[in-house]
Amino acid sequence: MQSNLSVALTLPAWIPDAVRLYLDHTETGLSLRAIARRDGRHASTILRQVRRYEGRRDDPLLDEALDNLARQQGALSSDPARKDAEMSAPLRHQTLALDEATIQREGRRILRRLAEPGSVLAVAPDMEKAVVMREFPDGRSARTGVVDRAFAQAFALKEWISLRKAGRVTSYEMPATGRLALKRMVEEEESGRAGLAEAPMAFAGQHREWAERDIATEEGPRRMRYNLAESPVAVLGRRRDKDGKPFLSPELIDAAERLREDFELAQMGPRVAQNWERFLTTGDRGGFKSDSGLAEGPRVARDRVSAALRDLGPGLGDVALRVCCFLEGVEACERRMGWAARSGKIVLRIALQRLRRHYDETYGRSGPLIG
Repeated sequence: MQSNLSVALTLPAWIPDAVRLYLDHTETGLSLRAIARRDGRHASTILRQVRRYEGRRDDPLLDEALDNLARQQGALSSDPARKDAEMSAPLRHQTLALDEATIQREGRRILRRLAEPGSVLAVAPDMEKAVVMREFPDGRSARTGVVDRAFAQAFALKEWISLRKAGRVTSYEMPATGRLALKRMVEEEESGRAGLAEAPMAFAGQHREWAERDIATEEGPRRMRYNLAESPVAVLGRRRDKDGKPFLSPELIDAAERLREDFELAQMGPRVAQNWERFLTTGDRGGFKSDSGLAEGPRVARDRVSAALRDLGPGLGDVALRVCCFLEGVEACERRMGWAARSGKIVLRIALQRLRRHYDETYGRSGPLIG
């Protein structure tokens, strides 16, 4: 009996209890009544949990995650059919040696993107990463986030994402459980800021999900508060100029999102706290060199960010990095840069126009692809 309980005793702490029950029954052969006696529950409760996850095995990410958890415990070594499956689909099998803090951080980043209208998480059998794609009302689509496949599997286990459409490219959306998880993660960060809460705004508050990010400055680390629900560029994109035209065209918003995407992808390497302030106006702007020990994806993304900011130059590169990547408000950027009031959005539009030209001349309209 002790060997039958080994899977439950050695699974990572972040695994949901329902997944533990399912693996105890399906991978170790422990009976439903034995599990019920062990946990002090009714056998019918255990049966419902097992059936629920068995019914979700048509979800590719969830199926991969359950197989990987069982494999980590050595529970699949005697199944010839599953051995053949391992040889035919190597990308399915990744070690889920993740910790809760990292899952929460990546979950907050990706769920924030999935919360945007028209967004889905896409994954294919031959892709090492999952990609967040957003479709806009005018039919345009853009890639807004990238995450390792192992994290996507963890999201499926936690039910932060749900299967939308299976096929050659499988898509996922964020259900109510994912939205509640995102709200909870934001509230947990907010609860640590006792005494700094703002006056409640019943109607505006429901569209705001506040979070904080530490950025390096010349005076030392500084904590910046920003709205998870949308970026400052998205806010400007809804404004109109005196002629009634959008202040930022869709092409400029796409350029800002592309820079932000590369910036976030570049932080997926071992050194998450890379000091991007070296790209700002200083004497050694050209001295940045990416770490040779990083994986190819983050390294290439760092190179793309470096090239874009160098092309923008001092001033324009500063405002693009602060607003598009650090999500710093335009007014706050004006104060930090010592600019006149209401001049920041004009400088930002000029920066995005040059950034768009840089991407068109360097990569073409399709841009660098990840897959």
